[in-house]
Amino acid sequence: MTGPLVPFREIVLKVHSRCDLACDHCYIYEHADQSWRTRPKAISDEAITWTALRLAEHAKNHALPSVSVILHGGEPLLAGPARLRRVCEELTRALDGIAELDLRIHTNGLQLSPRYLDLFAEFGLKVGISLDGDRAANDRHRRFADGRTSHPLVLKAVELLRQERYRHLYLGLLCTVDVANDPVAVYDALAELAPPRIDFLLPHATWDQPPARPDGSPTAYADWLLTVFDRWDADGRPVPVRLFESVFSTLAGGPSLTESLGLAPTDLVVVETDGALEQVDSLKSAYEGAAATGFDVLRHSFDEVAAHPGVRARQLGLASVSDTCQDCPVVRSCGGGLYTHRYRTANEFDNTSVYCADLEALIRGVEQRIGGELVPLAITEPGALLADDQDLTRMLSGTLTGELAGAGGPGWDEAWELLLALDESGDVLDRLWGHPYTRNWLTDTLAALRGGQPDAVALAGRLPAYLAAACVRDGSGPAVRVPCDGGVLRLPALGELTLGGTAEAVVRPDGDGFLVETADRPPVRIPLHGAGAPGWRAVRTVGGHDGVPLLLLDDLDPYRDCHGAPAAARLGDDEIAAWDRLLAG
Repeated sequence: MTGPLVPFREIVLKVHSRCDLACDHCYIYEHADQSWRTRPKAISDEAITWTALRLAEHAKNHALPSVSVILHGGEPLLAGPARLRRVCEELTRALDGIAELDLRIHTNGLQLSPRYLDLFAEFGLKVGISLDGDRAANDRHRRFADGRTSHPLVLKAVELLRQERYRHLYLGLLCTVDVANDPVAVYDALAELAPPRIDFLLPHATWDQPPARPDGSPTAYADWLLTVFDRWDADGRPVPVRLFESVFSTLAGGPSLTESLGLAPTDLVVVETDGALEQVDSLKSAYEGAAATGFDVLRHSFDEVAAHPGVRARQLGLASVSDTCQDCPVVRSCGGGLYTHRYRTANEFDNTSVYCADLEALIRGVEQRIGGELVPLAITEPGALLADDQDLTRMLSGTLTGELAGAGGPGWDEAWELLLALDESGDVLDRLWGHPYTRNWLTDTLAALRGGQPDAVALAGRLPAYLAAACVRDGSGPAVRVPCDGGVLRLPALGELTLGGTAEAVVRPDGDGFLVETADRPPVRIPLHGAGAPGWRAVRTVGGHDGVPLLLLDDLDPYRDCHGAPAAARLGDDEIAAWDRLLAG
């Protein structure tokens, strides 16, 4: 399977494998995979430590600005405060200075108390609670093993979270849809609890075990959800509903906000209580062992899991869905539905979703209701487009260092450490991520690596030049060792200095210019403005007068030759003057 390795940004950490409820719609205990029976009840100290170390390693290698860790089960609160404290402490310690840690826990709420919430407040751990609506809806599935209702206890937990001192920890409510329940009553009961967010989840089902349809309607789930939508819309949309907002986003050409929709590659991995590394939990509904990878945190990195064929199959965008889905006009919104919901024994996951008709009806129903709202933020807000673009380039840099896997040698390692330090220090690298040809260099280098080209590592060696240029533009920062290409020092968007046979130079920011130091000649100072130094060719500018914006006219960057027509060579002074006149005109 081709395409860049997608780093994991979300880790589901199973801290306890048993539960204090007996929900008959639970995919862990009631569906095909029964591996929970062989797992230790609580996560071991060793598994906690190795998970933290592996996650820190992964975040550092891929320059991830943040990672989410969701504590899960079973029922995670059964792990107890002491074990949960250890989990939070080790994750916080391991990721300190590497990536921001977003800690969450998904619970049924039965054990929730101030003792837990005080602990969670200490680590900023946010709480999502499972609740299927009013008492009648919740009692349909979410009962104790002896049949008793759990509803009053869940409400008590939610009310505790709504107290002023804990309100900042309230993540939202998760509701599994059952079309036998009254949709308006369910929505009203959830909205009354003023959650920061509501997640409506389709019950896990496959073509082998299809979802219940009491009236036989092929769009029963869409009809139910659209009834909720209409109530929510009429109320003024008082609480975010992730499923609906995800449809809004994908219809507008944006990303999905849930794994259940959209074509975005999966970026989630599960760590079981014994340290086993697995794919997304919902696969347990398909067949025994469907989520297994054969890896564990004690012996394997997250990168090894990210390269697993089962994970890669959910990272191929449009190529990952069935032929029928590829020809469907709503595929970019539904994404073929949740991967698990496509399963059929005969041909595994090469099918439409068992909720196919529902997803199409839901998306078309929402589209009909909100038509005029479907304008992506990146179209109306240039800053949003710039941020999206820079994030993509930053992600590609992390992919490159992961695929180099140490082959870049000490020079790459030194440059990568500097990149991480600069990326944490503010906006120094904004020009790097926003440079028009940074991504060309990254994609060319990745293609060379994957094609086994002999110059691939040398191409990667351009990174220090970008970092040096960023520091010079910022007017501060450390000295950077930069390889020279054929005796020429090239600094993106600044210019190039001919140094003869020199293989490497040290670039040091120096006020409104920079020093270039080599082993075989005295240092050279290059001013950013005014007369240059011998051998220096600067990237020139046009505009900057009479109300015309000042723009760089870069006729030096080797990666500018990427537009389907040959790039012009270095322009003469008369040509630069002509560009300036044209721009002013």
